[in-house]
Amino acid sequence: MSDMPPKLAEIVDEFATAPRDVVLEMLLEFSDAVPPLPGEFVGHEGMEQVPECQTQFFLKAIVNPDGSVVSHFDCPPESPTTRAFAGILAEGLAGASAAEVLAVPDDLYSRMGLAQAISPLRVRGGTAILGRLKRQVAEQTAPHPAE
Repeated sequence: MSDMPPKLAEIVDEFATAPRDVVLEMLLEFSDAVPPLPGEFVGHEGMEQVPECQTQFFLKAIVNPDGSVVSHFDCPPESPTTRAFAGILAEGLAGASAAEVLAVPDDLYSRMGLAQAISPLRVRGGTAILGRLKRQVAEQTAPHPAE
């Protein structure tokens, strides 16, 4: 695989090899994997909204001093598919380093075989979530120009 965090690579592999008829069920299981938002983000304070998603979706990536990334996602339970993308990233990227997050392939959901299981619009939303997450990480790890 690539330089993806091992946990994410494992999830991608499980989906890619799963029979088509169970892919959706597997996806929905991940909608329960989204951890609740910590108090400081209630009301989405400081989080970025992902307009490409059909539903309200908010995310925030925090790069810790040791280079590990903590991601926070929020999406209504009424949108289980979109929420599942968050669950996959939350679980797959748990404890990942900034470099690992940035190495996640942009076509992650196609690699998982989701393009056949869900609508292109939803895949696009998931791709946008990943893109924004990577951009937030990149912005926090970029060398700051000297004042």
